[in-house]
Amino acid sequence: MFYSGRMQRRFDFGGADITRWRSRLKSVLDGVEMPPPRPPTGQLIKSIISARTRDEVSGAAYERLRAAYRNAALLADASPVDVEQIIEDVTFAGTKAAQLIEALLLIRERRGDLSLSFLGGIPVDAALLWLETLPGVGRRVAASVLNASTLDRPVFIVDSHVMRVLGRLGFADPAGEPRAASEAVTATMPGWSARHFLQFHVELKRLGQLYCHPTEPECRLCPLAGECLELRRLNRPTRAPGRRRRPDASSRQMPMLL
Repeated sequence: MFYSGRMQRRFDFGGADITRWRSRLKSVLDGVEMPPPRPPTGQLIKSIISARTRDEVSGAAYERLRAAYRNAALLADASPVDVEQIIEDVTFAGTKAAQLIEALLLIRERRGDLSLSFLGGIPVDAALLWLETLPGVGRRVAASVLNASTLDRPVFIVDSHVMRVLGRLGFADPAGEPRAASEAVTATMPGWSARHFLQFHVELKRLGQLYCHPTEPECRLCPLAGECLELRRLNRPTRAPGRRRRPDASSRQMPMLL
């Protein structure tokens, strides 16, 4: 069950709903391969630079950072100006470059090195809170470091696409915080492994990218249209039935961890 922080209890969903949604979302992963998980520090770097940026752009920027600095220690000692030039095509490149270096320096100051492996041995809630004290790290980034890396922790990642879909389904308050949606899904599925949470994240994200757009959603093509409370509430006009749109090659091949 999900409770809005600003309202009385408004939503009543459970594991059966999420299980049913997953069974209907299998098609959105057709042709998509999940890449191997990154080390947690690498996932932190990738997640910080990926906010409000297309996967293919942030993925390429991350690979350029790896080629230029080879390891996190060299990146931590880099100039923010140099890092900004390398990741210049991501959104807010200058801010992200500064936050990235500040976060790495703070990790080294606290821990003596840049390894985040210790986060695998403390409770998930404590690990999330520790990460969220770093510059540029909110719940989306913190959850991705724990779940999508080799740490393999059971916590749900909520980005803007996922939040939009959950809001339209009625599981989350559309005006609420992604943190609350992440905690609600994580608490609703206590028996799920980290992989289950990651796959559900990717499925909802793909749904948001392919059909559940911020404006002009393609509801007639959406596999969850029959579950959408917003569609029923607004009686939103939908496009005429037609052939299912095939994702282009870049969409099929994009990095899927965030």
